[in-house]
Amino acid sequence: MRQLHPLTLILALCAAPFAQADIYKCVDAEGRTTYTNDRSIARGCKSIQQDLPITSVPAPARAPGAGPSSAPPSSSSPAAFPRVSPNDQRARDDTRRQVLEKELATEEAALADAQKQLAEQEAVRLGDERNYQKMLDRLQPYKDKVELHKRNIEALRREIANLR
Repeated sequence: MRQLHPLTLILALCAAPFAQADIYKCVDAEGRTTYTNDRSIARGCKSIQQDLPITSVPAPARAPGAGPSSAPPSSSSPAAFPRVSPNDQRARDDTRRQVLEKELATEEAALADAQKQLAEQEAVRLGDERNYQKMLDRLQPYKDKVELHKRNIEALRREIANLR
């Protein structure tokens, strides 16, 4: 390993604080502030003093209703956006209601079947299930299936209720 001359090491340590780049604060025509250390980009920008403490301030919170998401839908859609006639929309809603009601009937039948399977499994007592926990572990998939169908039915009923 090569050793550095002590004078070289001292010079390197003394020069380290001066290796920092200048930081420039730039404000564009729209009032947006950016910071850079690139001199070629920083034309017309102000240099920031390096000896100031660094702080961080969060941006102000947006006022409720401010921003693009609060605009009414009609103002955000282009003028040439195709419109659906009320009769066509009603027909689409009716079709959707029929599909959802068909899915609801299917889920209700599946729930009845899952409840029947759970009841059958609860009636069965296997010889190796002397421990109550083993029986609970065996029944858990059947209980999960019943709960899944119940959640699906609730979701379908909410969707049907939200239709116009």
